[in-house]
Amino acid sequence: MTSFIVPTAFHGPPGSANGGWAAGALAACTGTGSALGRTVEVTLRLPPPLEVELAVTHDGDTWRVVDEQGRTVLEARGTDTELEASAPVEVDEARAAEPAYAGHQQHPFPSCFSCGPERAEGDGLRIFPGPVPGRDGTVAATWTPHATSYEIAWAALDCAGAWASGIEESPRVLGRMTARVDRLPRVGETLVVTGEARGYEGRKHHATTTLRNADGELLGLARQVWIEVPRA
Repeated sequence: MTSFIVPTAFHGPPGSANGGWAAGALAACTGTGSALGRTVEVTLRLPPPLEVELAVTHDGDTWRVVDEQGRTVLEARGTDTELEASAPVEVDEARAAEPAYAGHQQHPFPSCFSCGPERAEGDGLRIFPGPVPGRDGTVAATWTPHATSYEIAWAALDCAGAWASGIEESPRVLGRMTARVDRLPRVGETLVVTGEARGYEGRKHHATTTLRNADGELLGLARQVWIEVPRA
């Protein structure tokens, strides 16, 4: 792939891409053959624009998405980093957590493709991770895919990390995501997405996310850095 366009449907904050979807689109370009089973680190340098053709270049092991001004928007590389999966959350427990999803009351980006409550069923992922009782800093939600792709799997692994780390208290955007997808979600299957807060340093918040099926099979996992931004 020498270029790609992020359709408006896959936006996160208004006017820019959902970070997980855009990161997954670049991760799919790295290496050779299928991206499944490969761990890729993607850094977001600028908000990825929508409906604009973005060039994809690579130099050695580094892949970049470059805008019309020649600025690096995203940067990716394969990595041997060992990712840590969070402990499983049962489907019933994840479903019971959803009504307490903080985004139902206050959401900085309510039309986000991954976690926006303003998105209609089948239009967005509508993953609403609420706090898991007895597991401080952990959120979980169920998800039933209406469509599937490698990029959508990355989007599903995206926002739970933000909610685990407290995005409702101070808006933040994805700065870096290191993820591995072992298999694609299947349309119609019941899945569980979890997010765990892993501390912070100033404006940087660390989190992990995990995607499993109802039997506990691990589909994918990620480590993330979220960056606080001014409240609109």
